[in-house]
Amino acid sequence: MLEEIDIPREAQNAYSKIIEDETNNNEIADAIGGNGFRIRQETPLQEFYAGQKIFITGGTGFLGKILIEKLLRSCPSVSTIYLLVRPKKEKNIQNRMQELFEDPIFQVLKDKLPKFGHKVIAIAGDCALEGLGLSSSDRELLINEVSIIFHVAATVRFDEKLKTAVAINIQSTADILELGKEMQKLKSLIHVSTAYANCNHQKIEEKMYTYPIKSVDLLKLVECMPEEAIDQLTPTIISSWPNTYAFTKAMAEDYVRRRNKGLPIGIFRPAIVVSTANEPIPGWIDNLYGPTGVAAGVSTGILRSLHCDSEVNANIVPVDLTVNALIASAWDVAMQKTRRDEDMLIYNFVSSADARLTWGEFCKTNVAYSDIYPPSNSFWYLSFTMNKHKLVHSAYTVLLHLLPALVVDTASLCIGQKPKLLKVYQKVHKFTDVISHFCTREWTFTNGNVQSMWDRLDSKDQQIFRFNMKNFNWELYFETYLKGIRVYLFKDDLSTLEQSKKRWIRFYWMHQITKAVGSSVGIWILWRLLSTIFTMT
Repeated sequence: MLEEIDIPREAQNAYSKIIEDETNNNEIADAIGGNGFRIRQETPLQEFYAGQKIFITGGTGFLGKILIEKLLRSCPSVSTIYLLVRPKKEKNIQNRMQELFEDPIFQVLKDKLPKFGHKVIAIAGDCALEGLGLSSSDRELLINEVSIIFHVAATVRFDEKLKTAVAINIQSTADILELGKEMQKLKSLIHVSTAYANCNHQKIEEKMYTYPIKSVDLLKLVECMPEEAIDQLTPTIISSWPNTYAFTKAMAEDYVRRRNKGLPIGIFRPAIVVSTANEPIPGWIDNLYGPTGVAAGVSTGILRSLHCDSEVNANIVPVDLTVNALIASAWDVAMQKTRRDEDMLIYNFVSSADARLTWGEFCKTNVAYSDIYPPSNSFWYLSFTMNKHKLVHSAYTVLLHLLPALVVDTASLCIGQKPKLLKVYQKVHKFTDVISHFCTREWTFTNGNVQSMWDRLDSKDQQIFRFNMKNFNWELYFETYLKGIRVYLFKDDLSTLEQSKKRWIRFYWMHQITKAVGSSVGIWILWRLLSTIFTMT
C-alpha cells in the first residue's frame, strides 16, 4: 500500500510521469514518486477545500443537493460536510439522510466514491426556529470545527406568509452570522440570496442596496405582532416588492450589510435556477418552481395561456453551473481579504448579461421538444400562447382553461366520478399569477464580480468548475430539459416513450378535429347572427 502525501504545486512539476484518472474527469492526477509515494496533484480550488469542514443549510433542497454532490465528487479531499437537517414527524434525520442519497443525482458519486457517506454528518436543526434549533453540543461542535459556511436554506414559496418567510429567510441569516462570529477557523461564509431580491430597481448591480425599512425593525415587528395582523399589513409592509419571498431576501441582505463586520462573507445572487446542463447527469430537476412548472404544464396540455411578454429576458441558469460558481465564490471571498464589511463581495450569477434567452425562445424551443418526449400522463395535445396584455390573457384563460374544465367536470359528475379539473386550474392560475411579474418585466444586471472570479480561476479549475455563461448553447441544453422533466419529475420511465408518442398523436388529431368543429360552430353562429341582423333591417 502506497502512502499518500501532499506535495507543493511547485514541486509537482518536477515529476514527469502523471497518471490521469479518467474516471474522475481528469480532476485529480496521480503520480508515483521515486520513493514510492503517491503524489496527489490538486487544483487551487481543490487545495482550498482540502481538509476543510463545511456547514451547509438547505442541503436537502434543490440547490443544496447539487452543492453536496459536487463538493464530494470534485473536491474529494474535503474533510467533512455538516448538513443541517430538519426532523419530520415520521422521519428522523437519519431517515432523511438515507432518502437524500437515494436520489438519482448521487448515483455518479456512488459509482466513483462508494464510501463517501462518512463525510456527510447530519445535524438536527430547523431554520424556522431560534438559533437554528441547534442543541448546545451541536452548536459547540460547529463552532470548533467549521471553516466554510454555505447558507442556502430559504423558503422559496412566493406567497409564503410574511411571519414564516421572515423566520426562515431573515432570522436564520441572523443566526448564521452570530454562529460564524464565534468560529475561530472560519475562512469563508456565503449567504445565498436571489438576483431578484432588489427587483424594485430596474438595474441591479453587484452592490448593497438600502431600504425604507430596517431588517432589525422588521424582526421586532413580526415578533411582537399577532400573525393575523401581520397578514393584513403584508401588502403595505412589502411595498414595492411583488411577494414576500423577494422582500424577505432583500431584508436578509440588509441584515448582512448591517451585521457582517469582521466576517469573511459574500453574497451570492443566482437568477432563476433550473435543471442541470451537464453534471452529474443532464436534465435533472426535482421541483416545479418557475419556468419548469410552465414547461411541465404546457407539455401535459394543461397550461394553454400565460401572462408573459415573449420579448422579455428569461434569465434562467442551470443548477450545475450555479453550484460551480457558488463553490468558487467561497474560495474567492477567502482569497480577497480586503473585500470586507461595506466593500464585501456580491455575485450576480445571471444569464442575461452573457447568454440572452427570451421567454419566447424558451417556449418555442420547449414546444419543439414536446413531440420528442411527450409525457404519458398528458391531458391533451400541446396548445399554448403567451399574452403580454393581462386582459387578453384573461380572455384566453376563460376560453381555454375554465370552459373546457367545466365541460370535463360536468361529464365526470354525470358518470359518477369526482370533478377535479377546475381545482387543478385554480392551482395553476395561482402559480402563473405569481410568476407573471417576472415574465412581463425586464431588468438589467451587472456581473463584473462573477466574470472577474472566472478570470482568476486556474485553467484546470475552469474545466472542473465551469460556470461561465458566455456563448452558452441553449439549444443543446433544451435537448435534455423536457426529457428530465419527464423522467425525474413525472417519474415517467423512457420505456413508455413509444406508447406515449402514439397517445400524443391521437391527441393531436383529436385536437385538430376539435379546432375544426369549434371553428365551424363559431362561423355558423356568426352567420346566423349576421343573417338575423340583416333580416331585421
